[in-house]
Amino acid sequence: MRRNICKPVTPVMLNIKMTVPSYFDIIRLSPDSQKDDNGIKEAAENVNAVIDQEVKNGIPSNRIILGGFSQGGTLSLYTALITGQKLAGVIRLSCWLPLRSSFPQGPINRVNKAISILQCHGDCDPLVPLMFGSLTVKILKTLVNPANVTFKTYEGMVHRSCKQEMMGVKQFIDKLLPPVD
Repeated sequence: MRRNICKPVTPVMLNIKMTVPSYFDIIRLSPDSQKDDNGIKEAAENVNAVIDQEVKNGIPSNRIILGGFSQGGTLSLYTALITGQKLAGVIRLSCWLPLRSSFPQGPINRVNKAISILQCHGDCDPLVPLMFGSLTVKILKTLVNPANVTFKTYEGMVHRSCKQEMMGVKQFIDKLLPPVD
């Protein structure tokens, strides 16, 4: 089953405070820019509530994969690193590591130390540069089992997805979630 978490419509500083669908505010897109700590943490709590509800509905947490594109992938990773539920994996497309200064001493929950992570990025992304993905992977390999972190880049791809990337996502999901008898 696939569950979408709808983005609330809020003002985003990066967009001249224009009201747009957004999980949290983005002040600037640079590795060392100020972050919306409270917004990211609140959004992660909302995702955790959905995970908890799915577990109550009978879905084992180790059959749940979080994923998303851009802000959604950023939020998915942060949530997976702090949740108390053992998850199957995280799919991250064209995104970055939020609140990276709080890791590794920060809130990472050891329950997901061996989580499988697929991170994909276009090498021509003007919005979230490839450097953000590369930096995230470098940090991730110090936080979780490095053998479980896969980083794929796609030549010529900007801030969007492509057929090859979606095939990689499908293969990742098929590997992590084989059919249940």
